[in-house]
Amino acid sequence: MADMGKPLLIKRYASRRLYNTETSDYVTLEDIAGFIREGREVQIIDLKSGDDLTRQYLLQIVAEHESRGESVLPINVLTDLVRSYTTHATSSVPQFLAASFDMFRESQSKWAESMTQINPMMPKIPGLEAMQAQQEAFLKAMTGNMSKGWSAPEQPEPEEDLDAIKKQLAELQAKLSKLNK
Repeated sequence: MADMGKPLLIKRYASRRLYNTETSDYVTLEDIAGFIREGREVQIIDLKSGDDLTRQYLLQIVAEHESRGESVLPINVLTDLVRSYTTHATSSVPQFLAASFDMFRESQSKWAESMTQINPMMPKIPGLEAMQAQQEAFLKAMTGNMSKGWSAPEQPEPEEDLDAIKKQLAELQAKLSKLNK
C-alpha cells in the first residue's frame, strides 16, 4: 500500500529508464504525471550519482504537455520566466510564483468550501483535486520546491522592480477576488 505521506521514489538508471521502487516496475513520464495528479509527491534520483533529478523531470513533463497543445502557460509568462533567469530579479521570481499559487489555491479552497456550505449535499466538483495536484506539481517545477521556507540573501532591488511586482500581485489578487464572487 502506498504511503501518501512520503515521496514516491523513482530511480533513474544509466539507460535513462525510470524505476518505481514502490511497485518494482518501470514507469514513463506520463505515469509520473499521473502519480502527481493523484496527489503523490515524487522524487526522482539518479541511481549512479545520487543526484535529485525531480525538477528536471517535472519541467520535462510541463514542456511535453505544452508541446502537445495543452497550453497552461501563456507566451508572455514563458517569456518572463526566461527573462528572469538573466536579470537581477531572479531571487524574487520563485517567491512571487509561490505566493501567487498559494493565493490561487487558497481562493479555490474558499470557493469549494463556500459551494459546500451553500449546498452540503452537492457532490465534489470533478477534477478539482486533480487540478490542485497539477498546480502543486507546476509550482514545484517552477520554483524547485522552494515555496516553503524559501530564503535567499537579501539583495537590494531597484524600486521600479518592486513596484512592478507589487502591481502584478495586486492585479492577480483582484482577479482572484472576482473569481470568488
